[in-house]
Amino acid sequence: MVTVTISGANGKMGKVIASVISERNDCNVISGIDIAHDGNRGFDVYTHPSELPQKPDVIIDFSHPSALNGLLEYCLSTGTAVVLAATGYTDEEIAEIKKAAEQIPVFFTFNMSLGINLLCKLAKTAATVLGRQFDIEILEKHHNQKIDAPSGTAIMLANAINETLDNKYQCVYDRHSQRKKREKNEIGMHSVRGGTIVGEHDIIFAGRDEVITLSHSAASKEVFAAGAVSAAVFLANCPAGLYDMAALLNNI
Repeated sequence: MVTVTISGANGKMGKVIASVISERNDCNVISGIDIAHDGNRGFDVYTHPSELPQKPDVIIDFSHPSALNGLLEYCLSTGTAVVLAATGYTDEEIAEIKKAAEQIPVFFTFNMSLGINLLCKLAKTAATVLGRQFDIEILEKHHNQKIDAPSGTAIMLANAINETLDNKYQCVYDRHSQRKKREKNEIGMHSVRGGTIVGEHDIIFAGRDEVITLSHSAASKEVFAAGAVSAAVFLANCPAGLYDMAALLNNI
């Protein structure tokens, strides 16, 4: 049985993660971390990792990048594995995550959905076949409360495609400010914010007289929570290192 602490336990995603775990028989929640208090959660919630009375096997963090330093400090000092599922990390914070992975198991990806990560694999295959003859555009849609744009998932997809194409492409985010024809080595990035859209991503390969579109749509936040919990169970048995959904998919 894998023991889990949820960081951001009183947030929307924290509550969904607790619900997902309650329906599994291979893990359980022993505590939570959150600066906000929200009544009885069925487990004790603390304001800082250092207050945890019992070391969990894994911490799942779906809170905010500002929690990163405290989480890494605790995990490094106790040897605790951590699943980092927040979005909006800076390059410097990502560097700290990679450094920590030299000592503890760290699971880090821009999107916890199994479907999105399968989409990423399909996009890399499509780029290998079509990339140099087809123009590539990525369109992402999210709810009107999302702060960062483009989404971390869109960036992940663009980076995966670019790596497949020998990193010879560049992302273009602000096409309306450039009055010129599209360059062949561009990956167009477009963001839509509105309503309660959970998350939609389209990768468009536009060629001569034909268009191929790869799409993923999330109907609820549960798809991300389910992926994060699966990642936690997987990570509990891993040695120190940096893991992502590719590693999990290969283990399924």
